[in-house]
Amino acid sequence: MKKNEEFRLAGEYDSLVILNKKYYRIAEDKGYEEGKALCYINLAELNLSLENYPKSQIFLNTAEETLKDSKNNLHLARFYNIYSRLSSEMRRRDKAIEYNRKALDLIQPARESKFKQNILFSIYLRQATYLVGKKQPDKALVFFKKAGKVDDSGMADCAIADYIYMNKNKDSAYKYVTLAYNKAMKRRKVDGVVLYANTIMGEYYMANKQYDKAEEVLKEALTINLKIKDIYAYYLKFIYNDLRVVYENKGEKEKAYLYLNAYTEAYNKTNSSLLSTINQDMESFISEAKTGTEEHKSKVQWVIFLSFAGLSLLALYTWRIINTLRKRKADLKSEAENLKSRINDNRQEEILEMAKRNDPEFLAYFKEVYPGYIDKLLAINPGLETSEQVFCAMLKLHFTSKEIANYTLVQHRTIQQKKYRIRKKMNIPTETDIYVFFDRIK
Repeated sequence: MKKNEEFRLAGEYDSLVILNKKYYRIAEDKGYEEGKALCYINLAELNLSLENYPKSQIFLNTAEETLKDSKNNLHLARFYNIYSRLSSEMRRRDKAIEYNRKALDLIQPARESKFKQNILFSIYLRQATYLVGKKQPDKALVFFKKAGKVDDSGMADCAIADYIYMNKNKDSAYKYVTLAYNKAMKRRKVDGVVLYANTIMGEYYMANKQYDKAEEVLKEALTINLKIKDIYAYYLKFIYNDLRVVYENKGEKEKAYLYLNAYTEAYNKTNSSLLSTINQDMESFISEAKTGTEEHKSKVQWVIFLSFAGLSLLALYTWRIINTLRKRKADLKSEAENLKSRINDNRQEEILEMAKRNDPEFLAYFKEVYPGYIDKLLAINPGLETSEQVFCAMLKLHFTSKEIANYTLVQHRTIQQKKYRIRKKMNIPTETDIYVFFDRIK
């Protein structure tokens, strides 16, 4: 998990996928379901950073299924924490808060560990962010401060600085922004924390009309973003927009226009080439996971086959004894089926003749020949009238529209209208052949 987070913050998505492939195989070999689920959750989180929400949803659904019998609070807490982020991105803020609180409830009784602290930091930080979105800044600040107590990367300092800048007196924000920026710089890492720090510092300079300084740090943020492979897809458009504002205020209209276009493209662009690459990696991961499962199944099937072969040899003598009886039973069954078929043929001919004569007793006899069939139609739509039941029975017998019109003494157009009404009443899709629909009902 430590290495996964390093790769995520550094934008090394290829290394992240390879890492999770490796540990997925280990978890598969050990039968460690929670370990497999963690790999799915890690890849879901990566896709969230790429704004690839459908793929993230797929991985989270798979993780949820894998964890359905788990009693491990740490793994479940991480699952709900990341699921809360997806809910937030989909603008389901109440759900986001609910899932994150569930993550908090799950993790609190877990024994102390570095893993617990990492998840707890993420829970606190996300809960604060959600509360800001719900316009509850005081509650948000409580969680921001809790996050700051369990984090030493600088990310919490950046978040608190951003919060102070956005929600409090801008003059008092300087020390928080500077603290976050200096702490991020001391780490000497090119990753998401430094990207965040440069961005909020640039926005602070913009608010104080220090446009040259704002330009410097925002350009650095742009460089960092490119170095880490645009892994934080949602950041890029904000940096472009901030630079647009800087150049507008500096009177450099051409540059402002350039970054306006860049912002517009970044906002509308779906990062198709990057998503295509990451999707290939994801498909490879899924394929490998499936292959591992299939190989396991194959081994089990081979053992079953050998066991079956042994049992077959032991049963061979018994089989020879009962074979004669089995053949005799089959002969009797065949004779019974032939007799039943002859009886049914006669009844079928009789019911067809009754339909052709438009016999009033047709429906009653149809119910005898096809017991339970009309009841199944009524289960689909209890409001079927008797005349409609007769019509459905004739369709079951494969009479054409023209034949039904002739036998019931109505116009062909009337039969077509009846078919349309029956489709609506029985909820038959337009692409489904109506005769096939009634054939499928047994």
